[in-house]
Amino acid sequence: MGARMKPAEGAMTLAEMKEFAGFSAATQRYIRRSLDIGLDRQDAMERWSRDVVEAASIRAQARLYDRLPEIRALVPDDSGLEAVEPFMAPLLVVTAFDLGQGRLTSFSAYRFLYERLLGAEARPWLPSAFCASAALPHLHPELRRKLLQSISEAAATASGWSLRQPAFFPAWVEKVDQRSLPN
Repeated sequence: MGARMKPAEGAMTLAEMKEFAGFSAATQRYIRRSLDIGLDRQDAMERWSRDVVEAASIRAQARLYDRLPEIRALVPDDSGLEAVEPFMAPLLVVTAFDLGQGRLTSFSAYRFLYERLLGAEARPWLPSAFCASAALPHLHPELRRKLLQSISEAAATASGWSLRQPAFFPAWVEKVDQRSLPN
């Protein structure tokens, strides 16, 4: 722990790491790729593209993620309905794309990614964006069922949300050749 980090913050960071570790390898890869695109961390095409299909998916995702700064700026301060449409409409489109890729297979994976893409202020809106997008007809019925069943009653009906910003942002880690390590 750094000198600036309080013990509770360290525990929360470890909890975030543990949550991420519980996702499938494909989900972890998609989250890291999405963070590289959405937070403009690295050249996602160079880092993540394995074939022409994935390259096309990355280009489409980058075009949609160009809306993230606008979405971040439109996160409503309260639950007033007048602020919902300008925020939710673009969020639903981006969410529908991500869910349609088939790599975010649960609400917890979606929430993990979007808390990092949009910030803690967006937490109250994530269950409704997830449910609305997961119910769209462009998804296969089995995927819709799996996604909608993945959101807990507690997440769907929470009366309040933490404003603590996420601390753990997973990134690509180069593999280390075990043979080259000293004994």
